[in-house]
Order: sequence, then structure tokens, then C-alpha cells
Amino acid sequence: MTSTSSTHKTSEVPLLDVLVAGGGAAGLAAAVTLARSRRSVTVVDSGQPRNAPAEGVHALLGREGISPAELLAAGRSEVAGYGGEVLDGEIAAVRRLEDGLFEATLRGGAYEGTVLTARRLLIATGLQDELPDVPGLAERWGRDVIHCPYCHGWEVRDRSILVLGTSPNSVHQALLFSQLSADVRFLEDTAQGPGLDADQARMLASRGIEVTAGAAAGLETAARGGEDRLVGVRLTDGELLPAEVVVVATRMLARTEAFEPLGLRLEENPMGRFIAAEAMGRTTVPGVWAAGNSADPSAQVGAAAAAGTMAAAQINAELVMEGLV
Repeated sequence: MTSTSSTHKTSEVPLLDVLVAGGGAAGLAAAVTLARSRRSVTVVDSGQPRNAPAEGVHALLGREGISPAELLAAGRSEVAGYGGEVLDGEIAAVRRLEDGLFEATLRGGAYEGTVLTARRLLIATGLQDELPDVPGLAERWGRDVIHCPYCHGWEVRDRSILVLGTSPNSVHQALLFSQLSADVRFLEDTAQGPGLDADQARMLASRGIEVTAGAAAGLETAARGGEDRLVGVRLTDGELLPAEVVVVATRMLARTEAFEPLGLRLEENPMGRFIAAEAMGRTTVPGVWAAGNSADPSAQVGAAAAAGTMAAAQINAELVMEGLV
């Protein structure tokens, strides 16, 4: 994705009010809010959003079905329109200086080695999905291998859906997808998942979800109508479980490597690992905020953008109060 900002390094980089790490929905919404408050703000982003494989963004009021690339391009343009800056690249390392400022070193493209200094840091780098070790899942991720009924459910309604029981969240997924299709099956994969207890088995049965025990060996595809279509999941015993759609619970890991030396507190739950932050985005490290999937793995695009806006408002207010005599 082409940045709307300058593509050349400057010899002297001024002190920023806010450095935003990550240019997804949360980071760009935060940058717009900050720029509209006349804050100097720079977003650093590699242009590789988590939802890039998806055909469209859903449940985003007024922009239903917009492609992820188009949405982010519009967001970058809005940031630039208010005087903010978006740089293509990544933050390789960041440290806190003795005076409380943050110094970040960039990598990638024209900004390799550039050092930025800011009064506040907002982490909105999102997360990466760790898929179960089943051949074929990664290649079809975001197409007919999905995880969220609210992101993709309408698009797969009334199709044959197989939920891989590889996570503590898998039963919950199966129950939600059964609202969208009468043909939902559950693979109790005890080689990778926790297995079902009596209450879970009862809940699945009450929704008419058939349970099969076995281990997934890989996905099966076939050419249909000139397209490569998913036809099912092959088990290690040779049985093929037919399916047009596979639902899988990923382990979602916030992209925090560059920021962990600051002393961020991370939290873990069955969904994955993320940055511990208050409702408005304040982390345990003074001057550092987090928004979007970095702090909330379950946030869809709209919620992530709202979190970025709220965090930005809090940062701006904190900077205003800091300047009072």
C-alpha cells in the first residue's frame, strides 16, 4: 500500500506529540482524532493488515463490504488531510529516555534506520493468528477457513460447516455458527483440542450439531466451476468429513516484540496473548497506550476504530493537563 506521506527522510525529525505504531483501523482512527486536535502525530505501518485475505469488512456501519485495502487507504488519506503523517515501515525497537520521551527506530523501505521521538506512544499493531497444525488451513485462511461468525457468518449461511474442535473456544464457535446454518458438524479432535465434557456435548446436541471424534489430517479440495473449492476434511483414519466451510479457533497473539522492553504487562486467556490496558487504552507503562486488537483480540474493525478514537482523546487530554502551569 502506498503511503500518503512523504517517501523521503528528513534531516531533522521534530519531536512528535504522539507516535502511533500500526496503521489499521485503531491506529488510523486515533491519528485522525489526534490530528484534528492539532497534535503532531505520525503513524508507522507496514501495510499488511490481519484482515488482508478477507474479501470485505463487515458490520462497519456505512461501509459494509468495503475491501480492507480500500478502507485503510481512505483512512491514510484522512490522516494526511488533517496534517498527520503515515510512514511505510515498522518500529524495530523503542526505548524510554530519561526525560520520559520515547525513541523509536524504524526499519523497512525508505525509512530504514530513521529515529522518531515522541511524548506519547500508542500501540495499535494488531495481532497475528496462530492456526492449528493442520495441512491446508493456512492456504485457505480468510476464504473458506474462517473463525468469526460476525465477520464472515452471513457469507457462509446455509452452507455445510465443519468446526474443528482444537481449542477451548471451539464449542462456542459451533453454537454461534449453528444460528447461521442447519448443517454444522463438530470434529472432536482430541489430538489437538481439550475434548468435550458432558455439558458441552449436551449443548451441541441441543442445537442439532453432530459430533465426530477423530484427528484432522488435512483439507481436501476439488475444482468446481473453474474454482478450487473446499470439499471437506480428511481424518487420519481416511474418513472424509464433507464441508464447504471450516471453522477454526486461532490463537491470537498481539504484535508486541518491539515494545516488551518497555515493561508492558501482557495477559493471556484462551483466545491468546494481548496487552493489558484499561478501558480507554492506558497501559501499565506511563505514557504508553494500546488500542484495537493489541489490547482486545475480539474487537472487530468498528470496535477497534472506536478504541483508537477513545485512546486518542485520553492522550490529548493528558497532554493538555500536562501543559498546565
